[in-house]
Amino acid sequence: MSLSLIAVFLPLVMTGGLIGRFFAEFAITLSVAIAISLFVSVTLTPMMCAYLLKPHAPRSQPRRRGAGRMLLALQQGYGRSLSWVLGHARWVLLLLFGTVILTVWLFINIPKTFMPEQDTGRLSGFISADQSISFQAMRGKLQDFMEIVGADPAVESVVGFTGGQRTNSGSMFISLKPLSARKESAQEVITRLRGKLAKEPGANLYLNAVQDLRVGGRESNASYQYSLLSDDLNDLRTWEPRIRQAFAALPELADVNSDQQDKGSEMALTYDRESMARLGIDVSEANALLNNAFGQRQISTIYQPLNQYKVVMEVDPRYTQDISALEQMFVINSEGKAIPLSWFAKWQPANAPLSVNHEGLSAASTLSFNLPDGVPLSQASAAIERTMTALGVPSSVRGSFAGTAQVFQQSQNSQVWLMLAAIVAVYIVLGILYESYVHPLTILSTLPSAGVGALLALELFDTPFSLIALIGILLLIGIVKKNAIMMVDFALEAERNGNLSAREAIFQACLLRFRPILMTTLAALFGALPLVLTSGDGAELRQPLGITIAGGLVMSQLLTLYTTPVVYLAMDKLRRKKKRSVLIAE
Repeated sequence: MSLSLIAVFLPLVMTGGLIGRFFAEFAITLSVAIAISLFVSVTLTPMMCAYLLKPHAPRSQPRRRGAGRMLLALQQGYGRSLSWVLGHARWVLLLLFGTVILTVWLFINIPKTFMPEQDTGRLSGFISADQSISFQAMRGKLQDFMEIVGADPAVESVVGFTGGQRTNSGSMFISLKPLSARKESAQEVITRLRGKLAKEPGANLYLNAVQDLRVGGRESNASYQYSLLSDDLNDLRTWEPRIRQAFAALPELADVNSDQQDKGSEMALTYDRESMARLGIDVSEANALLNNAFGQRQISTIYQPLNQYKVVMEVDPRYTQDISALEQMFVINSEGKAIPLSWFAKWQPANAPLSVNHEGLSAASTLSFNLPDGVPLSQASAAIERTMTALGVPSSVRGSFAGTAQVFQQSQNSQVWLMLAAIVAVYIVLGILYESYVHPLTILSTLPSAGVGALLALELFDTPFSLIALIGILLLIGIVKKNAIMMVDFALEAERNGNLSAREAIFQACLLRFRPILMTTLAALFGALPLVLTSGDGAELRQPLGITIAGGLVMSQLLTLYTTPVVYLAMDKLRRKKKRSVLIAE
């Protein structure tokens, strides 16, 4: 049993990529714990029994009271119901077949996400303003947003700053009040603030809940990213606004924004070379004038005993905000006369990209988005793919998920293979244990009922299927099959050495193993309940694990006590029929 449990985690250790690194620690930790438990069970436990258990004279069976009487009644009722079930084996096999179909259907249709959306009590905000905004105006926008956010009753404190790589960007860090002092979740607070923040002109503030686990180092204004790549920058700038507008119209997405910054404001200044030659002005002198005024040119360094300071030349900041400052500038010509800049230069407003992003060798633009409250990532991903197909985007513009959304896509493709690999590993170990090809299938027949229970529990709690839920499914593969192992192991021993028929052997096995099966299942269930009922910051990350284990255990307990003996008899008939066919052939 221990080796088959370790076999469940072997495929996780060998999985590559980010998901493999995430699962490897989990698999190695449990495998080592199981190995140590196995060592203790076969060495220290027998030694403790030798010292603690004392021989005594036979005595009459004590009168059962309380829990003992209840367990005896349950066992007797189970025996009567099992006799009826064994007499209607075809219906039970049909039920098992329907359970397999229901498991597959639920897994395909259940909402999926990468990681559960947590409420850690912290929000992060990213400000994106008009590309022509000045630093002074941006600072005012930051103050306005901080006042709006700080006035919300669920917010405890707000810190923000602006500047950095771009003048039109800023960041905010928001601490929410403890869960005991607020009624709303972090996502509900974001939804409430979203309407108020949309009224601020000239800038947008995108809020998202801080997560303990987030994949990807790409900077963006939202939790999820979709990258557009193209070798032709003009095609990218043509299609990016269309795709962004189409995404913004999708109800499955929220806070859609782009990192494309190609509308920056600049002043295009053109020299009249003939006029400059006539006035005796050198181009380098005119360029030096503009550089000294607006280029923040370093001209010296002031050295102090403990520090040094760079001396930067520039005009007074009030002249950098008004184009009329160019009218007041003069250049000294070769004759020492001051010539107004307007005599030999013309200027007009123009647009320029603030930055051109690349991914690899291709120009790139990243569309970021958040999810509305209650929308899983799988639904949003499907909506994005449908929209890209409907728009008819040319082949020169390529779209793909990035960051967390990209890892989610990769994990979806590997989840089924992970579970199949775990099942195959368990089958091989059980085949070696029983020296049989068919009885491992009897034990593995317990898995569909556990899968149905886990997926129905997730649906009941309105929880999407995530990597944490996948961990719970893999744990269930190891936990649930121990019920069938206890039955099959006893039945095979009774059938081989007790001269019992297959029906008598499995019936006795079910009755004698009923109590340990019930107790071990309840112990595992009570261990999972704290994960389901837990609360506090970030509890959403742990809840899917408890929900899947609890739901799978309850459903498997209800079904496998009846399906396992029926499958055992069916496999025994199949084995005997095959044996007779071999004898006839010989």
